[in-house]
Amino acid sequence: MSSSNVSTAKQSIAFYSSLIFKNTPLKLSLGIACALSLSACQPSDNAANNTADASSQAQENSHSQAITSERAQTIEALAGVPMQQLVSFDPQEIKQGGDTGISITTSESYSKPSSNITASRKGSFFIGNAFFRQPWVVAPASTDSRDGLGALFNVAACQSCHIKDGRGHAPMSSDDDADSLLIRLAMPATTDEQRQKLKNSLIEKVVHPMYGGQLQDRGVQGVPAEARIAVQWTDKPVTFADGHVETLRAPTFNLTKPGYGPFNDELMVSPRVALPMIGLGLLEQIPDDDIKKQAIKAKNANSDISGKFNMVMDPQTGKVALGRFGWKAGQTKLITQNQSAFNEDMGLTSNIRPHESCMPTQSACVNAATGADEQGNGKPPVEVNDEVAKFVEFYTRNLAVPHRRNAEDKLVLAGKKRFYDMGCQSCHTPRYQLPKTDDDHLEQHGQVIYPYTDLLLHDMGNDLADRTIAGKLPSKDLQVEFLANSYEWRTPALWGIGLAQTVDPQATFLHDGRARTLMEAVLWHGGEAEKQKQKVLKLDKQGRAELTAFLKSL
Repeated sequence: MSSSNVSTAKQSIAFYSSLIFKNTPLKLSLGIACALSLSACQPSDNAANNTADASSQAQENSHSQAITSERAQTIEALAGVPMQQLVSFDPQEIKQGGDTGISITTSESYSKPSSNITASRKGSFFIGNAFFRQPWVVAPASTDSRDGLGALFNVAACQSCHIKDGRGHAPMSSDDDADSLLIRLAMPATTDEQRQKLKNSLIEKVVHPMYGGQLQDRGVQGVPAEARIAVQWTDKPVTFADGHVETLRAPTFNLTKPGYGPFNDELMVSPRVALPMIGLGLLEQIPDDDIKKQAIKAKNANSDISGKFNMVMDPQTGKVALGRFGWKAGQTKLITQNQSAFNEDMGLTSNIRPHESCMPTQSACVNAATGADEQGNGKPPVEVNDEVAKFVEFYTRNLAVPHRRNAEDKLVLAGKKRFYDMGCQSCHTPRYQLPKTDDDHLEQHGQVIYPYTDLLLHDMGNDLADRTIAGKLPSKDLQVEFLANSYEWRTPALWGIGLAQTVDPQATFLHDGRARTLMEAVLWHGGEAEKQKQKVLKLDKQGRAELTAFLKSL
């Protein structure tokens, strides 16, 4: 077509799209508008027109069935652009992290500072990096600023879990250490008082009287570890419609060598691998209302997707607030996420978490030496002082998201269209426009980002649900992390996921690390995402290649 005809076609598309969106339910109009945009520049002969008409009808059907009109409207409102722009190639999306992003595609892809950080602020990033990477030591030690490890702990350094700032992996066998995987624990509520506190988010969970809320599989000298984590793998073949077989692996986690007495059969056990550290400062800047409105829309819509937000007790303020970090959205912001990890993973105290991670009945842990230093101003002695905590917070806030690769490739764009046609954006919200706030998060202010997450909890079905230590599925009315039950998981951000195994070849996917590939992760989806998984299972070889290419481009 000539340039003038192309211009005319584009104007026609805009005109008819406006009419469609005004007079037609959105879930139908999205497909029609996308069909118009694809057919407007086709040859004018009858055969070509018939083909275009058939293609348009097919796209209309697929888009109208993918998500509800309410969900589509919410996605567009958050993105600030129409759905058809999100589905097609968008040059802006190459910079998933906005102006904070980087173009590095090596094993260091997750470890660089925001590209828009000023020279005067880089020093704080690198100081925080040092505290994140270097191991803490047992007290007393000559290294005053870095002693106090334990007495019970999982790892000695943040970097031990978040390898090169990336995601963790599950142990491959019973002989492997579980450095980048931990086990959260919870007991069923047995009293009305416990149930009421859980309902109102006044407590995170009912902890085990001897083992607490997280298993620590290491202890300093003289303090027995709580248990050892062992895993067994069972192959689970899954067959696509065209006969292709993908072999998944199902884990069975066992806690062996208990150090403080037997476990209760009803103890709920939740294995979790470390999440990647990139883009956390950007996710922190998404307004609470933008997250909440997605749950409200989902709840009111005629949809299988019914995500909910978690409300949690903020240990810094003592008030109930929206949760957004962690596999079950159990932390409100980075400063509390970091200091909770210091406390539970490494046995280190801070002003937000000033108590040792020992249960009162663990006398050897309670009586072990600490590295706590006086803080003055009436504050309790702690091992991670406020200055160190702020440096680590700044570091974790400013780990840059790598740019997308091959975003304009035909295979990638075909996979992107499949992603949307199957309704994956129902949970993986693609785009947000961040506000400018009155804090000092300068690098994140006003960025347009593409994290592909709604930060909500979703029921992912029985296969991905946590079990009791006896291997049974808990009741769905049992809360294990504030409002979240054993079946519910926060939608993880997908940005950077295509470089996960470039950063660390051992990296695995899903909350317990069971998925070795992105396709395996997709095939484990169930519950609210069961319909999307069934659509994936209908893909032929080409369709699978397209979807995988899109995910790897992120």
